Amino acid sequence: MALHRRDLLRAGAAVSAISLLPRGAIADALLAPRPGAWRKFEVVTRVNIQKPSGVTQAWIPVPSVDEAEWFRAEASVWTTNAKNAGLTREPKYGADMVHAVWNDGEPSPSIEIVSRIATRDRNIDFSKPASVKPLSAQERALYTEGTALIPVDGLVKSTSDMIVAGKSSDLEKARTIYEWVVDNTFRDPKVRGCGIGDISAMLETNNLSGKCADLNALYVGLARAAGLPARDIYGVRVARSNFGYKSLGAKSDVITGAQHCRAEVFLSDFGWVPVDPADVRKVVLEEPPGNLSLDNAKVKAARSTLFGAWEGNWLAYNTAHDVTLPGSSGPVLGFLMYPEAETGGFRCDCLAADTFAYTITAREITA
Repeated sequence: MALHRRDLLRAGAAVSAISLLPRGAIADALLAPRPGAWRKFEVVTRVNIQKPSGVTQAWIPVPSVDEAEWFRAEASVWTTNAKNAGLTREPKYGADMVHAVWNDGEPSPSIEIVSRIATRDRNIDFSKPASVKPLSAQERALYTEGTALIPVDGLVKSTSDMIVAGKSSDLEKARTIYEWVVDNTFRDPKVRGCGIGDISAMLETNNLSGKCADLNALYVGLARAAGLPARDIYGVRVARSNFGYKSLGAKSDVITGAQHCRAEVFLSDFGWVPVDPADVRKVVLEEPPGNLSLDNAKVKAARSTLFGAWEGNWLAYNTAHDVTLPGSSGPVLGFLMYPEAETGGFRCDCLAADTFAYTITAREITA
């Protein structure tokens, strides 16, 4: 069932009143990330392939995002009993991964990867346009093109056109799409992992539910269809929120299931702008006591803040789509956010960490 016009116009006809409030009028009391001190973390990923059969190999994402203002990654190091293991880079987006291959018959294939990162909060001041280096033609093409799961034509394009009708500046368009995604989607706790990110299926079925890889992919696709460069950034939460949001941080130092996809949109006067409508919907569903209304103060604060800011309690792996794993006999990945492995020619279930098996831990460090 296609989306009805009245559904499209529910948020697209006008920017929600919350977005017109001064930055900080609500957010400062509850969610106020600001660029400041850098935080350093050590993240350890341990992979142990269960029931190996024949040739076994694994591909483990490591941080490859390098942004001077908010994220730095040191070289990752590893120990393993694999016969070969090395860093490989996906050529189109530059996503780094460690590729390990074990001898046929190895009874306990294992690898441990240690990554160190530095991260800090972000906040864009929309009252102060800056001198921004424009994207190159190649970069603009990369971040406005469609992918297998995020097309920019057909229903995605017509939906985007409807949402941004009458908006002239890239800031107006980007904010209006954000408000539309917040108003028209919801988080579905039954979805495995972070979701699939098939935005055509979401729009065609009028089922605008999912998790971060679905909802933020929808934002990215609608933005790209409007001519705005946008990208998903795939990563994992590494610490609790400093602002008291239980839903917006890791629950412990074991972060095996804390993967989270964020998004950015490029605006001519501000550069890459952080955007996370999916986390607004996470606050609605999960912030205690749960099932909050959009009028709840914590939801309002998150909604006001998460267009233009985010907290630096998160590791950024990469921005890659349509990833072919080198040496793999399995399917192309829509994105690379989890450890992946194959044994005996079969792809392991990356969302079943206990039977895969792998663990990811994080600790804040001072050196």
